[in-house]
Amino acid sequence: MEKAAERNEDTVQRVFLRSGWGWTCIFVGSFVFLLSFSVRRSLTLSLRHLSRLAVAGGLWLGFRKLLCLLENATGSCYEPLSSTLELASGTNGDQPLLLLHEGETKEACVRAGMLWRGYEVSEDALLLCLCCLLLAEETAVFGPYLSLGGPSGAPLRILFLFCVLLLSLWVFLLLCLLAYFPQFPTQLLGGALGCLSWRVLYQGWYRLGPSWYCPGRPGVGLLSTQSKQDETYETLCESNATEIN
Repeated sequence: MEKAAERNEDTVQRVFLRSGWGWTCIFVGSFVFLLSFSVRRSLTLSLRHLSRLAVAGGLWLGFRKLLCLLENATGSCYEPLSSTLELASGTNGDQPLLLLHEGETKEACVRAGMLWRGYEVSEDALLLCLCCLLLAEETAVFGPYLSLGGPSGAPLRILFLFCVLLLSLWVFLLLCLLAYFPQFPTQLLGGALGCLSWRVLYQGWYRLGPSWYCPGRPGVGLLSTQSKQDETYETLCESNATEIN
């Protein structure tokens, strides 16, 4: 019963993790598009800000391909021998005999019910760290946006709330992953790759400013525009008051 419960918990967690990038893109993409379009009413500007998600998605897919190649290159597939053969060979059953199968990929090996042993990097830790940092970066502009008096209707606030809840869920799943499925060397390397991706994108490349080869940081072209609109409105009010006097 305990093993069945653990298997069910693992299945639920896998479902959340495998769909994690999709949920992140749906909520963050909707929030970024609505925020940018409500300020400038420019589809081009909104698509430029959305391109950051496309870049992160391409990076995530690239990492998955590279990690799959790494696992297939460094690992091997083993078939556990039957108990009859183990008794005939004189083993005590503590360490079951394994028969090596060469030329198998990890996917084919696991599908056949055999054991795969090799070097592995945790894709789950990589994805969760990348999604958490991306959510934090993309939603961090909402506070300054509100302080500048930007339009914030109910849909935008609801999307922001969903993004915060999704961020809390990913942090919770990351803690569960570390607590209940501890594989610290592989998880540490996966988390490091996720943090490195965020560092290169948001703290490096995007700081170059918006151009044909760079989408720019979150809020660029939005907060400055909103502040300029406020300054223009204040100037017009002051000039009207002067004319009345």
